[in-house]
Amino acid sequence: METSHIEWMDAWPREQAKVRRLLKEAGREALGFDWNWLARPGQKAPEGDWRIWLMMAGRGFGKTRAGAEWVRGIAEADPKARIALVGATLGEARRVMVEGASGILAIAPWWCRPVFAPALRKLTWPNGAVATLFGAAEPESLRGPQFSHGWAGGRR
Repeated sequence: METSHIEWMDAWPREQAKVRRLLKEAGREALGFDWNWLARPGQKAPEGDWRIWLMMAGRGFGKTRAGAEWVRGIAEADPKARIALVGATLGEARRVMVEGASGILAIAPWWCRPVFAPALRKLTWPNGAVATLFGAAEPESLRGPQFSHGWAGGRR
């Protein structure tokens, strides 16, 4: 008998719980921060060489978490990464993308959490990767700095 997509999604938390019980404490903690393990397929960045990834989904889908995890993955993998974080306003970028319940600071594991300097609008990871906050209302502020990556989020 074939399992439907909906049945699989309903069963997935139970399957995750079984695996966690089998792991030692350190393994459980690490697994709790592994986005490849936690994410639904629609929340993962596409494979291959792409320049723009657009995620349009309803409230509660996990768009902010997916964006924060994508930024975290880039920053942890590349010490030279320079990432622009662009919100509808500078305040929204800080409140949602950085300090929110699914923001970068909330999803980062303690062993690789970036330091946030609000006055500088900057997050710095232990390896040297940097993310800088911007508000879309001030597009000229994006001129000058060179970025390797960018995450733009905001209201429709």
